[in-house]
Amino acid sequence: MQLILLSGLAGAGKTTALRILEDSGYYCVDNLPPPMLLQLIEVYALTSDATKIAVSIDTRSHSLLRQLPNAILNVQNLGIETKIIFLDASHEVLIKRFSETRRKHPLSDGKKTISDCIAEETELLSAINALAHKIDTSNLTANGLRAIIKQFVNADYSQLNIVVQSFGFKYGLPIDSDFVFDVRCLPNPFYDNNLREFNGTEQPIIDFLEAELKVQNMINDIYTMIRPWLIEFSQDNRNYVTISVGCTGGKHRSVYIVERISELISKSGYKTITRHRQL
Repeated sequence: MQLILLSGLAGAGKTTALRILEDSGYYCVDNLPPPMLLQLIEVYALTSDATKIAVSIDTRSHSLLRQLPNAILNVQNLGIETKIIFLDASHEVLIKRFSETRRKHPLSDGKKTISDCIAEETELLSAINALAHKIDTSNLTANGLRAIIKQFVNADYSQLNIVVQSFGFKYGLPIDSDFVFDVRCLPNPFYDNNLREFNGTEQPIIDFLEAELKVQNMINDIYTMIRPWLIEFSQDNRNYVTISVGCTGGKHRSVYIVERISELISKSGYKTITRHRQL
């Protein structure tokens, strides 16, 4: 049996993610109180042919959240493969989403602002956040989230999975990053009108950046720094490490460099997942 625990901040996309998991063949339960997690697993292990279960747990059960780490440990002690996803987004994006939908925050009491509620929620969920693979949905479409969830579901958890993603600083820092590299100092093909409309996966941009010694030095320096630590992360029982590379718009330099770094890491024997946030 496989269990996926889905958590995260209100407004970050848990409902959408749960639907994606349901479409992927998971039996889904929304807003399960943590003390009932072990009971759910035991019931389905004995009485159902369901082998894939996804459970959403968040601050709607905030009075019981302290019991969640122990509940997860009890399930893992049964030998159940357990994966944890935490959906996050910047406070500005979350505030905007609540403003647009006019929804009430789960922690709202009529006195606290949305910002106060988000800060309190972040603290309440800090324990599960520390255990989970984080996905920043600030700039994700529903299709983008679908692709990432499916990558997560299909990942090989017998080894470390390296996520290498590009982004544009003008759209905000990806908050799911373990490492962030700034490549805005490198020559920018955006200023060449003949190159502007291409992206870093296309040959005109590749040719431009491959000819720049500074770009190649940056790739080598990033890889040289990261590589020795991947072994340490593997030995620390980490399932995911996220490396983010950012340029101004997230379409040229960062995309090209992420593709190159992914290739180098893959050749070292690690499973890599490549994402381009702004494409």
